[in-house]
Amino acid sequence: MSASTAPGLADSLDRLGTETAFSVLARAKALEREGRSIIHLEIGEPDFATPAHVVEAAHRALLDGQTHYCASAGLPELREAAAHDLSARRGGIPVDPANVMIANGAKPFLFFTILAVCNPGDEVIYPDPGFPIYESAIRWAGATPVPLALHEDRDFAFDLDELASLLTPRTKLVILNSPQNPTGGVLSAEDCAAAARLIAGTRAWVLSDEVYARMLYEGEFATVASDPELLGRTVILDGFSKTYAMTGWRCGFAAVPTALVDPLTRFFVNSTSCVPPFIQLAGVAALTGPQDEPLAMVEEFHRRRDLVVDGLNALPGVSCRRPRGAFYVFPNVAGTGIPADDLARRLLDESGVAVLAGSAFGTVGKDNLRLSYANSQENLHEALRRMKEFLS
Repeated sequence: MSASTAPGLADSLDRLGTETAFSVLARAKALEREGRSIIHLEIGEPDFATPAHVVEAAHRALLDGQTHYCASAGLPELREAAAHDLSARRGGIPVDPANVMIANGAKPFLFFTILAVCNPGDEVIYPDPGFPIYESAIRWAGATPVPLALHEDRDFAFDLDELASLLTPRTKLVILNSPQNPTGGVLSAEDCAAAARLIAGTRAWVLSDEVYARMLYEGEFATVASDPELLGRTVILDGFSKTYAMTGWRCGFAAVPTALVDPLTRFFVNSTSCVPPFIQLAGVAALTGPQDEPLAMVEEFHRRRDLVVDGLNALPGVSCRRPRGAFYVFPNVAGTGIPADDLARRLLDESGVAVLAGSAFGTVGKDNLRLSYANSQENLHEALRRMKEFLS
């Protein structure tokens, strides 16, 4: 086939980004196949097993024939359980099961909410550094991404005056994330309340990404949805992947404003049809069953956080804030004299430590690395040893 007759691709693909963690994982796996020893700190995935009672619930549902289509918005049993969970863990805010939807993970809610509310030229405020799919989905929808800087000297909180300056009549959506990926930063109740007051004075929707809500080491979890003026126009996003070590199960849930229930349902009908019912019934078991394993996992992440932060701060040229949530650290490596992008690449190729460059999450983190401490303490000690050897 000649170049002149080859079929072309859509121009919109140029606006569709990716998630660097998966490309670094692929490179790391390739090195492992060559016989290299690699310590994986690049992928955001708990290294724990899904709780046994959740697996058993899925197995039981499979044997009971729960293997067919179901309603695209989700099973009533899971929508009710998720509504109760969303409310109970957020100070009793009212959540109607009719406004809870189930999707194949959290990403469909990010993508479809942006597509449902944004026209070309609309502005979307999102955190920088932030989960890369935010900007990717904004650009693909034809909207204008407006980064809101998270400041390292404020433990990666944003400046409220900066948020106020970015809110304009063109702002259609504000994306907030706490606890944060990639920094582990957590919004205080005061900042949440102040941000809610600012956004309430606009016509913007809000997408509050709270998938790490239960991975909090100090203080109480806060959400902008606690403000009654914002609750009716906020998508509260949560899921099973992180809390219950269910990344491969692909099941997320969200409380969705009434006006968005039908649009998002139509997106589900047009794309994934539904989340398999046996997986949804496993989700019911996760939310309503014993919570000792998720609690134990967070306690272990707390210990690993302290191990990693102390170890990183002992390395030459490295400084690291102590995050209050999630399972990531975002150390500043400017003092090493090696650009962060080069350092991430060389740590993998030369030392067998897979990490991500902060530039994968926006422009603000260009001097940082992201490390996931969802790995054993033994491996974390070894990774720190290898990094010290490299930097020395």
